Amino acid sequence: MRIGFVVNDVQTEKAEYTTTRLAMSATRMGHEAWMMGVGDFAHRADGTVGARARSTTGKKFKSLETYLGNLQGDDAEEGQISVDELDVLMLRNDPAEDVTDRPWAVTSGILFAQLSVANGVLVVNDPASLANAVNKTYFQHFPEIVRPRTLISRDPTELVEFVHQVGDSAVLKPLQGSGGSSVFRVSSDESPNLNQMIEAITRDGYVVAQEYLTEAEQGDVRLFVMNGQPLREGDAYAAFRRVSTGDDFRSNMHVGGKPEPVHVTDDMLSVIEAVRPKLVEDGMFLVGLDIVGAKLMEINVFSPGGLGTCQTLYDVNFAEAVITALERKVALRPHYPTNLDNARLATL
Repeated sequence: MRIGFVVNDVQTEKAEYTTTRLAMSATRMGHEAWMMGVGDFAHRADGTVGARARSTTGKKFKSLETYLGNLQGDDAEEGQISVDELDVLMLRNDPAEDVTDRPWAVTSGILFAQLSVANGVLVVNDPASLANAVNKTYFQHFPEIVRPRTLISRDPTELVEFVHQVGDSAVLKPLQGSGGSSVFRVSSDESPNLNQMIEAITRDGYVVAQEYLTEAEQGDVRLFVMNGQPLREGDAYAAFRRVSTGDDFRSNMHVGGKPEPVHVTDDMLSVIEAVRPKLVEDGMFLVGLDIVGAKLMEINVFSPGGLGTCQTLYDVNFAEAVITALERKVALRPHYPTNLDNARLATL
């Protein structure tokens, strides 16, 4: 299997990233893995899609650091490849990282991936649906029963009124963003600073205001879903609890959240049941759900991270399960050459 991984920039990838783990697992399993950035594509005059990409093969890498060092270094195989000749193209870039410094890159990967789909490449997650998910409004398309009360607005008066309606206990965050950046917790003690919080976020766009769930004091749970089902190997789920450290209420790993093992409850599984139909319909092969209690806080459909954390906590290589699922899709595709579109195959 020839598989390409799209990241923001190959040279800024880190060994602990889930994408690195997926690419190394594919290589160790005997596949040809290529990595490319969103700025490395080209749509050629003959209608094909190409990319400048890097690969490293022929070694049974024992560590992520060695693998990535080889991939980013002089020993890597680097050159123009034909994306149309890949079996799978996996979009693993985070558009939120490019909003400020490289706005042209936010949708570039999606656009070239859509061209690749038209030329017969299996792309996961489905790029047509990802185009509708570049900000947090995608979250509002999921069933209301699993969502906390939410307002999206730039009107300070409306936002203040909403915060009062939910008992002066809310979370404010930008519509576009990830990793806990510019996220504020509003409480009755901090209400005098509410206008300043709103002003800080609206400088960059819309504000997402959500009711604060008291269960969040125990952290949130990152739970991986693959093909609309919880990702699991045996009795182990690819899931972990993220607990905030110190006085920072945010539990995101980017801001120092501490991972802990978690028991996957019926409430968490009921959230997956509620969101499964849309995830499958949209061709969302691998996503990360952030759950508090029985409520869904966020859906990461671009580059959900944490498979390495899951492997450390449970001694299970979930990355190999992901690559195995892609192998199955590639094997099935020849049997349905004309009547199985990309979104259907992505979650089959």
